[in-house]
Amino acid sequence: MPCRPPIRTSRRACMAILLGMGLLGALPGIGGATAAAQATTAPSPDLNGLAHVAIRVKDLDASVAFYQRLGFVQAFALSRDGKVYEAFIKVNDRQFIELYPVDAQDTQIGFLHLCFEGGDLNAVHDYYVAHGLTPNAVRTAGAGNLLFTMPGPATPTGPQNMEYTQYMPGSMHSKAFGQFLGPERIATKMLSVSVAADDPAAAIAFYLGKVGFTHAAGGPEGKLAIPGSPGESIEIVPAAPLGFKSRITLAAEDPAKTAGRLKLLGVPFTRAGHSLTITDPDGNQIVLE
Repeated sequence: MPCRPPIRTSRRACMAILLGMGLLGALPGIGGATAAAQATTAPSPDLNGLAHVAIRVKDLDASVAFYQRLGFVQAFALSRDGKVYEAFIKVNDRQFIELYPVDAQDTQIGFLHLCFEGGDLNAVHDYYVAHGLTPNAVRTAGAGNLLFTMPGPATPTGPQNMEYTQYMPGSMHSKAFGQFLGPERIATKMLSVSVAADDPAAAIAFYLGKVGFTHAAGGPEGKLAIPGSPGESIEIVPAAPLGFKSRITLAAEDPAKTAGRLKLLGVPFTRAGHSLTITDPDGNQIVLE
């Protein structure tokens, strides 16, 4: 269908008509760059935010006791043959710190994986598949929620294990809504998790180009906002000096009041501007902002 504009119709207006009819891309030599711009990938489905960060620890009981000292509560745990292999420390109804003990096969302590919550996990999964990523099938995990994982950027322990979950009715998480919220916990929200990358530039490009993250407003180059949850983020950092360690940023009260509480608890901390940093028994960092 050729475009033959009347004498007072501009070429730009003609192109707009064809674009609106979906025909511009079929016309050789006309508006090629415009057509390419219009054919950009659709944005990925929104996520609800950070669901949990998983850490492997040397002594599970000591790590649970450390978080309890900070006012957090172990909401529940998973066991096998009478031995706990995963403890769930509750930050709020939708965010947890998962602790795994070392065992004969897995001896490396520190960061294991980061999990994002999706409102429609099948839609997120299918979008990733359609755009060339390789998530495994959506399944029901041990706590009763939907789950899938997929490999991400290279980290000191191999490809990042990117995990996605959807809280389901009847799951351990859903049954715990409104419960196990320590009234004296040092923070009530997980704001960000750092991911140590072998190649930070490549990792940033992956998150921006493959899974719909964006640069966080006012943050450094590696701070990336989660699609649909701009108040929560990840931060891509070089593998050194963080290495195998985990770094979690939590929203806390004002620095002076938080510092006073930590002193009363006998928990050492360092101060940098408006942030306080404490370390767990394995050297993982908790930043309070």
